[in-house]
This record gives sequence, structure tokens and C-alpha cells, in this order.
Amino acid sequence: MATRPLKQEIRSQEAGFSMEDVKKLVQLVERSDVTHIEWEKGPEKVVIKRGGVAAPAAAPAVVHAPPVSAPVPAPAPAAAPAPKAEAKAADKPGVVVNSPFVGTFYRAPSPESPPFVELGAKVKKGQTLCIVEAMKLMNEIESEADGTVAEIFVQNATPVEFGEPLFRIVPG
Repeated sequence: MATRPLKQEIRSQEAGFSMEDVKKLVQLVERSDVTHIEWEKGPEKVVIKRGGVAAPAAAPAVVHAPPVSAPVPAPAPAAAPAPKAEAKAADKPGVVVNSPFVGTFYRAPSPESPPFVELGAKVKKGQTLCIVEAMKLMNEIESEADGTVAEIFVQNATPVEFGEPLFRIVPG
């Protein structure tokens, strides 16, 4: 694997980083064994890390820059897990499949496709029930037991929290 020196990869701009500079840093990290890089240029600093607990993904780029005059919207507060769904899930027999991630719940692989499973469907252990998108990664959630889908606790394309009940599977 041939690599060019970093100086050739990033063009000098005294004012700070351009998006192209950040993209090139990400590409540099992706094609090497480097797992962490920090680079300061003028008043800005870029920190790129990869690895850790999550599945391998493109390295996230974080740019720390001085405040900008345009207002930045505050992130929306995360919704708390639905207490009703948790209470309903615990009251009935069967295996409850919980979300292993904070993300967005999808019942089908694409908007045009039919859902992976419907209410009343027979499923096998390991069969895909849904997708939870977390950090732009699509994670297939599989059935934890053979049985019948007795309940679907979450609506399609809605946010879910870690540990939130998604399905109830009745063995048999």
C-alpha cells in the first residue's frame, strides 16, 4: 500500500480546515492502521478516531472551530423509552426483543419493501425482525427464539432507545 506524505495530502490554508482537508484526513485514517489523529491548523483542531465498541465504520470527523455568527440549533432531546411498552412487555408471556442500540427502528429493508415480519408471523431464532439504524449503520435485529410475533411495540421509522422493547415473540 503506497501512501503519500501528509504534506502532499493537505493543502495549507492559514485560515483553517476546508471540508476537502477533513475528507483527506478521514481517507488517510481509513487506508492506514492509524486509529486516532489530531491536527491543529490556525484556530481550528480536527480530531478523528476510529475503532472501539461499535462496528467498523468511516471515521467520524470533529472540527473544533471558533464560534460562528450564525445560530446553531440545539440537538433535540432524546425521547425516553416508552414506559407503557416496557410495562406491557413484562406483563405477558414470551421473549421480548429489546433494542441493543439508540437509533431509528425500521420494519423493512427499504421504504418500497415489505416488512421483515408481520404480527402473527412464525419466526425462527436468528431470523431478521427489523433494522435499527445507529450512527448511519444499518443493524439487523434478529429473533432470540423460535415462535410467533405476538406484539410489535414500535412504529416504523421512529426513534428507539437502548433496551426499549421492539417485539414480543411467543415460543412455539
